[in-house]
Amino acid sequence: MYHVAVAFDVQPEHRETFIAAAHADARDSAVDEPFTQRFELVEDEVDPNRFYLDEVYDDAASFDRHMSGPHFAKFFERIDGIAQGPTWLIRGTRVVDTAVLDTAAV
Repeated sequence: MYHVAVAFDVQPEHRETFIAAAHADARDSAVDEPFTQRFELVEDEVDPNRFYLDEVYDDAASFDRHMSGPHFAKFFERIDGIAQGPTWLIRGTRVVDTAVLDTAAV
C-alpha cells in the first residue's frame, strides 16, 4: 500500500468550500478509482483552518493515476486561491511486519 498525507491551510472564510471540495474528491475517487483504498479529510486539532488529506492507494503508480485523473484536477480548480498547499507530510510504501500473520489487523 502506498500512503500519502498532505496539509492545507485554508482561509477561514472559505473553510466550507474547501471541505466540500475535499469531500467531493474523496467520494468521486472512491467510486471511480478502484485503486484508491482510503481518502480521508482530517481537521487539525489546534487550527480549525488546517486540514490534512490522508490517502492510501494500491501502489505508487495508482497514486500517479489519481493525480492525472479528473477528480484531482477538479479539486485543485475548486480550491485555487482559497488554500495554501499541499505541504507533503508522507509519501511512501507501508512496511509490513511479516511476523504478523493477519496483516489486515496491523
